[in-house]
Amino acid sequence: MIIETSRFGSLEVDDSRLITFERGILGFPDTNNYALVQTGEDSGFYWLQAVDRPDLAFVVCDPRLFVPDYRVPVKVDEVEPIGLADPDGAQVFVVVNKIDDLLTGNLQGPLVVNVENRQAKQLVLSDKRFSTRHPLMRLPGKSAMSRTA
Repeated sequence: MIIETSRFGSLEVDDSRLITFERGILGFPDTNNYALVQTGEDSGFYWLQAVDRPDLAFVVCDPRLFVPDYRVPVKVDEVEPIGLADPDGAQVFVVVNKIDDLLTGNLQGPLVVNVENRQAKQLVLSDKRFSTRHPLMRLPGKSAMSRTA
């Protein structure tokens, strides 16, 4: 499938990379279809690009790359709409934001994807151990990058 993006132009996306959020993502309830686009071969970050809105994309990652003890307390009735009977059949992503030189992840609003049918849902957790802006990593400073160039 070819999708149009404002960042990358036209992209060919394999159907196996398409994800459907029946109820959308918080703030975008009417945008349901997304493509998971890898940012680099060895990168843990992805673009979650809206299929029908070239201007809408989120950077996402598997939160366990940065927070190894992160677990989503999944209730069966919450993931039943996406056909998920076994939580082990899920891939979890979090939306990543950049604040100055810090990347943060929304650990209170994980995106749970049923890997078998690519149906997904954003959960809203009440667990306050993690925040909507949980620090993931600091980006290298400009001075450090200019020394290696």
